[in-house]
Amino acid sequence: MRDFFAMGGYAAWVWSAFGLTLVVLVANELAAGRRYRQAIQRLQLRISREQGGRQG
Repeated sequence: MRDFFAMGGYAAWVWSAFGLTLVVLVANELAAGRRYRQAIQRLQLRISREQGGRQG
């Protein structure tokens, strides 16, 4: 098991690459969620403005 985690002497490169990949994937997921919520808010605002203009 120790040999597996040592990765034949390349553990620092391999595990840092895995770590960086995880950070990028999590950041991408969070950014996509934020953009989605912002788009929903913009659409709701636009709809409410359009409905307000028709009623007034």
